Amino acid sequence: MYNGFMSNFRFFHPIVVRYGDLDPQGHVNNAAFLTYLEHARVAYVRHLGLWDGNSFLEIGIILARIELDYKEPILLTDAVEVGLRTSRLGNKSLDMEYLIREFNTGQVFAEAKTVQVAYDYQKRITIPIHDSWRKTLQDFEELD
Repeated sequence: MYNGFMSNFRFFHPIVVRYGDLDPQGHVNNAAFLTYLEHARVAYVRHLGLWDGNSFLEIGIILARIELDYKEPILLTDAVEVGLRTSRLGNKSLDMEYLIREFNTGQVFAEAKTVQVAYDYQKRITIPIHDSWRKTLQDFEELD
């Protein structure tokens, strides 16, 4: 799906599969995959010190687009982790790529890409990516 997808992830976030995530077929419902991406995204920005987790009005980005390719079903007993990386920094937007996989075996459940837009929630407008975010993401991901 995306270039070099299996490599270059510096951040992984564990996911606990809950019984409520399952559909009648006994695997994780497709909508729960989006929640898993969101959990990883929030953990990533907190891990990098870009957001303290106190006010969602201060998170500084808003989701604009999602692409998600399902590869294999996730079962209740699977140990799941989400790899996340920032792959592109624009003026007002950035791309994040994700790998949802089984922790023990590396089996890939899904690959995804999202576009986030830098956003001022109080003014309800898009803004340029803050210099502090840009530097932190460039340094962590070794982006040019």
